[in-house]
Amino acid sequence: MTRSHFVPTFVGLFVIVMLRANATYWIGRGAAAGTRRWRRLEGEPSAGWARARGLVHRWGPLAVVLCFLTVGVQTAVNATAGITRMPLRRYLPAVTLGSILWAALYASVGLAAAQAWLSAAARSPVAATVVAVLLVVGLLVLGVRRRAQRDVRS
Repeated sequence: MTRSHFVPTFVGLFVIVMLRANATYWIGRGAAAGTRRWRRLEGEPSAGWARARGLVHRWGPLAVVLCFLTVGVQTAVNATAGITRMPLRRYLPAVTLGSILWAALYASVGLAAAQAWLSAAARSPVAATVVAVLLVVGLLVLGVRRRAQRDVRS
């Protein structure tokens, strides 16, 4: 991977993740403002939202930074930061640092994986397709098992 590939990929990913994370934050703030006008909604929040709220309350901006190194928590943490009205002077530096980490990770590892995949596919398209299908099936099986275990615990 050369610098000529990394820099534009990094910049593009950084812009995308900053837009997405900040949009999620502002949607959370808007939802909180709207629900304050109505009576408290009936029902409990999902376990994921409760966990994200706990992280944001306990760790504040650090939770925002670290959520970018996880899978499946980013949206919940950024929305919770908006819902709990985390001040922008704390949120913006945290989301910027988290976005830099995320973009660097995906621009380096992601780009290297894509290049390796294309190289393997050029040598043996059938083998590359079989590996991709097995990977997708494996991820689906893992997801179904996790969901079944979570449902059993509930």
